[in-house]
Amino acid sequence: MIRMRQAVGGFTLFLAALALWFGIAATASAQTDKSAGAAAGESTAQAVLDYDAWNKVSDDAETKVSDSEVTEETLIALRTEIAAWRARFLAAQGVNSARIGTIRAQIEALGAPPADGVTEAADIAARRVDLAEQLSVAQAPAIAAVEAYSRADGQIGEIDAILRDRQAEALLQLWPLPINPANWPAAVTALLQAGNTLGAELTGNWADEAKRANLRNKLPPIVGLLLVALLTIFRGRFLVERFAVRLLDGGTSSLREIWSFMVSLGQVIVPILGVVAFVTAVVMSGMLGPLGAEVAQVLIKVGLIAYGSRWLGTCSFPKAFSAPRHLQLDADGRAKGRFLAQSLGLIFGLEVLRTAVLQTGQMSEAAASVFAFPMVLLTGVLLFRLGKLLLRSTKVEQDEEQDEEAPMPFSLRLIALLSQIAMVVAVLGPLLAMVGYVRAGQGLVYPMVGTLALVGLLFTLQSLVGAVYAVFARTDEQGRDGLLPVLIGFVLSFAAIPLLALIWGARMSDLTEVFTKLRDGFQIGETRISPTDFILLFVVFGFWYVVTRLLQGALKTTILPKTNLDHGGQNAIVVGVGYVGIFLAALIGITSAGMDLSGLAIVAGALSVGIGFGLQNIVLNFVSGIILLIERPISEGDWVEVNGIMGTVSSISVRSTRIQTFDRTDVIVPNSDFVSNMVTNWTRYNMTGRLIVKVGAAYGSDTRHVERVLQEIAEAQPLAVLNPPPTVVLAEFGADSLNFEIRVILRDVNFSVTVRSDINHDIARRFAEEGIEIPVAQRAIWLRNPEALEQFSAPKQGPIPDSPANS
Repeated sequence: MIRMRQAVGGFTLFLAALALWFGIAATASAQTDKSAGAAAGESTAQAVLDYDAWNKVSDDAETKVSDSEVTEETLIALRTEIAAWRARFLAAQGVNSARIGTIRAQIEALGAPPADGVTEAADIAARRVDLAEQLSVAQAPAIAAVEAYSRADGQIGEIDAILRDRQAEALLQLWPLPINPANWPAAVTALLQAGNTLGAELTGNWADEAKRANLRNKLPPIVGLLLVALLTIFRGRFLVERFAVRLLDGGTSSLREIWSFMVSLGQVIVPILGVVAFVTAVVMSGMLGPLGAEVAQVLIKVGLIAYGSRWLGTCSFPKAFSAPRHLQLDADGRAKGRFLAQSLGLIFGLEVLRTAVLQTGQMSEAAASVFAFPMVLLTGVLLFRLGKLLLRSTKVEQDEEQDEEAPMPFSLRLIALLSQIAMVVAVLGPLLAMVGYVRAGQGLVYPMVGTLALVGLLFTLQSLVGAVYAVFARTDEQGRDGLLPVLIGFVLSFAAIPLLALIWGARMSDLTEVFTKLRDGFQIGETRISPTDFILLFVVFGFWYVVTRLLQGALKTTILPKTNLDHGGQNAIVVGVGYVGIFLAALIGITSAGMDLSGLAIVAGALSVGIGFGLQNIVLNFVSGIILLIERPISEGDWVEVNGIMGTVSSISVRSTRIQTFDRTDVIVPNSDFVSNMVTNWTRYNMTGRLIVKVGAAYGSDTRHVERVLQEIAEAQPLAVLNPPPTVVLAEFGADSLNFEIRVILRDVNFSVTVRSDINHDIARRFAEEGIEIPVAQRAIWLRNPEALEQFSAPKQGPIPDSPANS
């Protein structure tokens, strides 16, 4: 069964994920490299490409495509050949591009052609005609390559459409009912025929004296291989599993988990080596015929599926309670999960073995239907139980301390979704197979098992990545969910998409076609942009971005501190170099990638007009930020006041400035406010500032005496500037006191609050010593109707009776 073989192959792919991913890239790249190397040394496409040979291949392809009886193998081989031609045509489209550019520049240098009725100089007209002919000749190879490329691409699309249609027809093919007892004798007959074939092969080979002699000569190595096979198959897995469990005993440290993962791989490698040894011994005996040899080779794949599913089940449902796990299940639930995973792998391996012994093309559809249905039914039952178990694991009650409305983690949501889909498929697949749509049932059940296996592998690898990160980063268990492990997990998930497509029946040619389309890119005007161009753009931009950051670091820490520039000027230079460097990095990256964006200039201009109206404030703040960096009216660390907000400038960016107020709150102020509004900067050019302290003295005090005392207090302050000296003035005659002011210039205005407090303490002390009174305002309250308050007074209490103690 073609569909069955695709499903079986897809299931085994989850054990070689990265190898297949690179294999896809290598397959697609090989189709291009083969022709690109041949075309590298030629100046024209005609010298490389044989269009007569291509026309024969293309005509033959059209004939075979129109033939409905052509086999699938023939179409696949034909598609591979045409894909190689298409890659060569794509490479030839850039031939003579430099020469074409030169000729076009020469034509433009001659100016625009004359208008109707206007004559042109004969030599210029002749030169224009000659250049036009040269341009036509230079463009001819590329034009021919473009036409041939279009034809090849169209034929590949036709072949792919035919293959997809045949695959869909095979899925919807109706076979005889497998539950009809009338079809069972055909299955028994096919089974007996296969057994007779194997028996006849063994009997015939044993009857051959030469083969028996060969068996006797090779008996020692055969016995040795069989002993190795028995030891590794029946005992090796248990020893490795016991060693892995011991590594996890007593803790869940990341290092132990890494070693446990490495050792647990032996659960697959050691038994598979035993299977390989067994197959080698059997083949070496020479007693197998064609069918027996094919079955022996399939045993390796069967062992890989069986032991791989057991290993994956152990990783997903670990025995050790302390082992890391993605599924919140108790010991019984994990044991059931391991059993289901191992059972699914065993049934899948038996199905692979059955398809090798009982090939669909060599028996009737009735027999194939009878043999396939029990496997689909058993797989559906186990898949339903596994989906139910996975769904139960996502509904574990949360801790009481956790918010009941907290969203479910993405991993649990994914598991819940897949488990529900698996349960539906587990019911629908066997039903389809029971009514005769056996291939449709197989196409649902087996790929679903492969999907769950692939997801389980991704979760296992994600846990391993987190453990490795925790070890090298020296973080705790919480660090396993850091940004870097999550990004690596995302990359692994993205790389698994082609594998998922293969599991669900996609052909390798489908993936190579998608990869080729992505690699070839898309056309914008006369420029072809491909993902490789974007990769080159990001690499070049990243390189110059790193260079810019290194230059900024050198300026900030090494060069600028040795100059006479203040901190604000140094910061402005560093920020300016960063902006210029990023702009140049983007420009160099675009140029290096060969992207000609001149065709987008008109569109970009139109968009900029519309976007400009919506981004006026952002542009205004951006321009204001540039002005602040150039004029530097403020700098980091300045004490400023703008729009009633007072604090220290923490940082200046292109769009806004962050101010930290004195109560330690951050205020984001748009840069336009600093340019268009009035700003008070207390510390921009110097740290000095005036402090005014007000104090009142009682009426009747000697004003000159008070003035001398305050003058002494002011001059005694260590931060007070003596030139100009502090002054004391009698500011006014207040309602309750004589109001004096101490005016003093401080060396550092940042300490004004501290100096004010010290001056007030000195005033209180000296006024007490000098007998100067600080008046306190007094107020007299007059009640116009005091009798109205009597009703709110407390009731009069009667005489308190004497207590027994007083009587």
